Amino acid sequence: MTTFRELLAATPQDLDVIAEHLDSLSHEERVRQVRAVPGKLQAQLFATARGYRSLDFNFFVPQSTGERTFVRHYGKNSLPLFSHFEKRFARPSAESPVLWGFNYGALMPLIGPGHFVMRSGPEEGELHVDYYSLPAEQLDGAPALAPNDKGVSTLIYGHMIDVLRGVSAHVTIGRAVKKGQDTPNYFLLCREA
Repeated sequence: MTTFRELLAATPQDLDVIAEHLDSLSHEERVRQVRAVPGKLQAQLFATARGYRSLDFNFFVPQSTGERTFVRHYGKNSLPLFSHFEKRFARPSAESPVLWGFNYGALMPLIGPGHFVMRSGPEEGELHVDYYSLPAEQLDGAPALAPNDKGVSTLIYGHMIDVLRGVSAHVTIGRAVKKGQDTPNYFLLCREA
């Protein structure tokens, strides 16, 4: 069976074929294949995915999910170590114009939870994970609110926005932007089934 990684390595990348492949997998296999993709291929996918699939808040927190309930997105970043993580998103209320969330991973006790507010991006169909802003309150199941511009957290999350683009029914690709400058840091997310 062809894998997500192999499809990404193909030139040119066919996003329709990639999305169909990802959508055909079980949740467990989809996460496994997403977490096998190296940074170079993530960078290529981010460029290719521009304008491909429009994202909205319901992608990250389906409408069937209760208010203030976190939805897990399993991630793989382009860093050489500690590259597996999660972003967890919640809708604070039915009428909320934003989502709230945090990052979860093995290094969370050291680097902090990286709380964020998700907003619509300036480009149609893109969403931004905004680390300049914190949720207005701590939700059940989230770690204590902590600033992203203090201590070790500022090195990871400070002055940062993640730009997210859609790939398939469960998968997104993102790029970190620090102080308004694009970085070479990318990540894939796979929403829990």
